[in-house]
Amino acid sequence: MEVTPPLFKKNSELAGSVENVFQLPELGFRVDALEPHIDAQTMMIHHGKHHATYVNKLNDAIAGTDAEKMDVEEICANISQYPAAVRNNAGGHYNHSLFWTLISPEGGGSPGGGLLEAINDSFESFEQFKKQFSAAAANRFGSGWAWLVIQDDQLVICSTPNQDNPLMDIVDVKGFPILGLDVWEHAYYLKYQNRRADYIAAFWNVVNWNEVAKRFFAP
Repeated sequence: MEVTPPLFKKNSELAGSVENVFQLPELGFRVDALEPHIDAQTMMIHHGKHHATYVNKLNDAIAGTDAEKMDVEEICANISQYPAAVRNNAGGHYNHSLFWTLISPEGGGSPGGGLLEAINDSFESFEQFKKQFSAAAANRFGSGWAWLVIQDDQLVICSTPNQDNPLMDIVDVKGFPILGLDVWEHAYYLKYQNRRADYIAAFWNVVNWNEVAKRFFAP
């Protein structure tokens, strides 16, 4: 049974210390649970190596600064005040912590209720939404992310380079992210090699629409 991992929060007992201010969240499902769409080896490396590295480097980058007392969302919202090491690793930690909740062994299909109505209103149909979101993911040059965000009470699709995200005060399209797709090669290369389009297509089989809906109704 899937368990949603704790998101984005630092260890409150250690807040303000130099070590382990931010922690690697649990996946909430087995590393092989998303097969055949996302393979176990990719999940082990993506979560246990790449995300863990972002957490460790973020803790190093903010050691002794005011950012040790902030949540990662607040750091991202004021990212222009921080050096590149904080931008890259705070983004990496936030983006991945969110991503793990947005994929699920019980995912796929389509959303329902108010979220589906909002998607249909914004993009004409759910299929048109998938087409536009997939295009944003496929056309992001190099490494980055595709996003569905709430912006001024509207749903908007965008993408960001590297580990930037729509919370950051330096991006072109700002908003509250409710769905994100990692299109860094480390997210798919072991299984899909250069076939990013195949990875994007597989992503729709594991989207956790329940979590997306929670975020849609949260702001």
